[in-house]
Amino acid sequence: MKKKIRIGIPRALLYYRYYILWKSFFEIIGCTVVLSCPTNKEILDNGKYLSVDESCLPFKIYLGHVKYLSDKCDYILVPRICNYGKGKRVCMRFNGVYDVVYNLFQNNNILNYNIDYLKGKYEFFEFIKMGLKVNKNIFRVIFSYFVSKKKEKKYNLSLNNREINTLKSNKLKILIVSHPYVVYDDFLGGNVIRYLKENGIDVLYSDRMDRKESICYAKEISDTLYWLYSKENIGSIVYYKDAIDGIIFLSSFPCGPDSLVNELLIRKMDNIPVINIILDESTATSGLYTRLESFIDIIKVRRENG
Repeated sequence: MKKKIRIGIPRALLYYRYYILWKSFFEIIGCTVVLSCPTNKEILDNGKYLSVDESCLPFKIYLGHVKYLSDKCDYILVPRICNYGKGKRVCMRFNGVYDVVYNLFQNNNILNYNIDYLKGKYEFFEFIKMGLKVNKNIFRVIFSYFVSKKKEKKYNLSLNNREINTLKSNKLKILIVSHPYVVYDDFLGGNVIRYLKENGIDVLYSDRMDRKESICYAKEISDTLYWLYSKENIGSIVYYKDAIDGIIFLSSFPCGPDSLVNELLIRKMDNIPVINIILDESTATSGLYTRLESFIDIIKVRRENG
């Protein structure tokens, strides 16, 4: 029996946005998906060693995950994403990550696709080119892409429906405004989410709203915002603002886009309690829990007083 090609996927950065699409695509064309382990101290230490000091924390973690996979698979998936069209650019880290990994891990086979709509590099054609590198049957590759996109859409819709159900609750509700690779990485955002839930708070997530709808709502706050993923985040604030009791901005040090966007939003939030939490390489939680406890007390008193 022919051995399946093993595709390694680092459990960091865009993994938390596109994992359903990636996993389904590679499995349907006949590959085995190999995930790196959840983020831990060793992953972080390896990433710190491989990156420059100025890199943001999620980028350091990403390199640690690539290091973990370097001897466990045939290919490592490292996409390059620049933009999805005019006014839809993403952080330069996503554009440069392929070059960084390619130069750091020259003994590994790097599998990538390149998204740059302004230069005619669209997702469909890039996935087909990538798929043909591991499966020469173009009909199977095309079929895999469309089935995977359907699964991704269904999954995202289920997350959106879950948020709608949460809105029906009478509990205190807090919106977490954060990138998926921060809030869903247990090593980074896990302590915050657990603490809120343990204290009876219903948590809403900024990335689980319909993305196109979020971008439209974002224009009410700023029509000149540069980054696509930031637009999606702030759009959720406009949508949820009348149904939530507070907002937590959760970002990592030293994220450039967040340092600008979060400050912009905090200045515009007049009628709702807001807290800005910046995560760094420290794993200490005492100060974090103190801030969260104080924030929860504020929103409880505010609700009691109407």
